[in-house]
Amino acid sequence: MFPWGLSCLSVLGTASTALLCAGLLICLTQHLWTLRWKLSRDRTSALPLPKGSMGWPFFGETLHWLVQGSSFHSSRRERYGTVFKTHLLGRPVIRVSGAENVRAILLGEHRLVRSQWPQSAHILLGTHTLLGAVGEPHRLRRKVLARVFSRTALEHYVPRLQEALRREVRSWCSARGPVAVYEAAKALTFRMAARILLGLRLDEVRCAELARTFEQLVENLFSLPLDVPFSGLRKGIRARDQLHQHLEEAIAEKLHEDTVAEPGDALNLIIHSARELGHELSVQELKESAVELLFAAFFTTASASTSLVLLLLQNPVAIAKIQQELAAQGLERACSCTSGASGLRPDCGCEPDLSLAVLGRLHFVDCVVKEVLRLLPPVSGGYRTALRTFELDGYQIPKGWSVMYSIRDTHETAAVYRSPPEGFDPERFSSALEDAPGTSGRFHYIPFGGGARSCLGQELAQAVLQLLAVELVRTARWELATPAFPAMQTVPIVHPVDGLRLFFHPLTSPASANKLHL
Repeated sequence: MFPWGLSCLSVLGTASTALLCAGLLICLTQHLWTLRWKLSRDRTSALPLPKGSMGWPFFGETLHWLVQGSSFHSSRRERYGTVFKTHLLGRPVIRVSGAENVRAILLGEHRLVRSQWPQSAHILLGTHTLLGAVGEPHRLRRKVLARVFSRTALEHYVPRLQEALRREVRSWCSARGPVAVYEAAKALTFRMAARILLGLRLDEVRCAELARTFEQLVENLFSLPLDVPFSGLRKGIRARDQLHQHLEEAIAEKLHEDTVAEPGDALNLIIHSARELGHELSVQELKESAVELLFAAFFTTASASTSLVLLLLQNPVAIAKIQQELAAQGLERACSCTSGASGLRPDCGCEPDLSLAVLGRLHFVDCVVKEVLRLLPPVSGGYRTALRTFELDGYQIPKGWSVMYSIRDTHETAAVYRSPPEGFDPERFSSALEDAPGTSGRFHYIPFGGGARSCLGQELAQAVLQLLAVELVRTARWELATPAFPAMQTVPIVHPVDGLRLFFHPLTSPASANKLHL
């Protein structure tokens, strides 16, 4: 017994010593991690670093950010203010919100800051993208892509987009069970971007396969920069390579075409626009440009479309006002087709009746779209890197640190609106935000960013949402297929956690629509 007791004491002593050493090592590592970032401040500046926490060694606060979602930023904003420091995805980050602060960042492009995305995004999207370009390459690529979103191109897109959206809404109405709107919106957005924007010839099966592949790429865009088996980055690289393989075949065909670019084909427009500027794009550049266009449209447009459906369902008064506006413009009927015993036929064959000019007359629809993007912006913000140490709101932003400006926080804290920012009120956009006092008025509303890197496709995105709103309101009524409205996930893209499951029913007449929603 005695030797056995000594053995137990020895084991306990060894375990206690090991635990103590491990605890001391963790404390020492944490202390050195914190000290490292305190010493990283620019000593030529008398200003302090922003308040905040750098989290755990190497991981920083990445795990907290992924788990907590939007509450991560809101809780730290309440604790530290509109400018605070953290450590995300392997880099020190200064989180910035508020119109004045965001204005300084967005207008400081090439002077105070340059575009910067997480390392994982840079690896997956490539080096020949507009997102990663700076200086003259950025100016040239933006000029090339501008033709893709020109007025002429948009006029060509709108009828084809309306046909695709009308077909989708009618298919929702014909579904035998509930529709998972977010999943349906992602599939729809990819089809529209691939077929209408890029001009890819894809059948339904191949289109669905590529959509799933692309979704895997985007889902791993904001992952830890570790290219190891089973990591998010490795999954994203595999998806990117598969996507590039298919795009290479389509691009090879277009490079051998001698015809003048048609307005509706972005790949042709990019190729011809670059040639006119004296630049012959490589296949790799074209593949990365195509993926970038898909990325810009895929999750963001699907997110905004889902939010539009959700917020209209929650606000039937807005539906009634849209119906009144459509009636005033003679647009209350979706088409001349009638529903049969099996419901609406998706491929009705009716001619599109909407154009940019018609959409421009639908002022309340425009206000609804803007309010959806204000209340539920698809992305939370944008990344920049400080080119030099500068002051912001009384703090120093050290050279080389990442800066993330927050779209969502800025919208939530804006004090220029006539009604509370947390409520859904399209009427707030009946007067221009530029009339707000001070030089930062237009930076209270930034769903598409601003400055030199404002979204080139914002008019196209708004047109898609306006078309969807019109087709929805004059074609269908919809209701929850679940007991309650779903919670919203905000990282990395805003969407309902359950995909927003709804029942859609075809309208028999505009009059019945008013009865249903009033």
